[in-house]
Amino acid sequence: MAWPDSITLQGPHATLRPLSHEHHDALCEATRDGDLWKLWYTSIPSPEGMRAEIARRLDLRAAGSMLPFAVFDAAGRAVGMTTYMNIDAVNKRVEIGSTWYGQSAQRTPLNTQCKRLLLGHAFEALACIAVEFRTHRLNTQSRRAIERLGAQLDGILRAHAVAADGSLRDTAVYSIVAGEWPAVRSHLDWQLAKPR
Repeated sequence: MAWPDSITLQGPHATLRPLSHEHHDALCEATRDGDLWKLWYTSIPSPEGMRAEIARRLDLRAAGSMLPFAVFDAAGRAVGMTTYMNIDAVNKRVEIGSTWYGQSAQRTPLNTQCKRLLLGHAFEALACIAVEFRTHRLNTQSRRAIERLGAQLDGILRAHAVAADGSLRDTAVYSIVAGEWPAVRSHLDWQLAKPR
């Protein structure tokens, strides 16, 4: 069995369920919320590409390099996807990424809840030594969200990857290391508890 084991993670604002083909129709609806696949600086599946994207993530799961989740809001509505990816079982490291949420779920407590669940599981159950986050250098919304979590910028990988439109992606790499987790956990718990 691939590390880490499949698991459902649940909090007051979000539930993360292991991704399956059964989530296809609901995730198509979620990606239509804001026409997310039209964003040039990220890769979000279109409704027509959702089946292939689910299959891709499940193939990576079978290969042991990804643990994909479908994300549901407090009302039980599918609103997006997230993953543990670039899994390094030997060194107990994961990246949280390939995350997207429908527009109506953005700027709500949902993302903070998802990251709190994933980080808590990574550091407390899986004993990870570090968790990474990566995003396009120009995806300022994503970078601000990562920084609000308490992650530190490790650096920029220049001309790191070729984007779907042929442009070169500079990748901003962030991380949280195990020793920082207690302070980050307190910060995230405060973020979730404070009045909005």
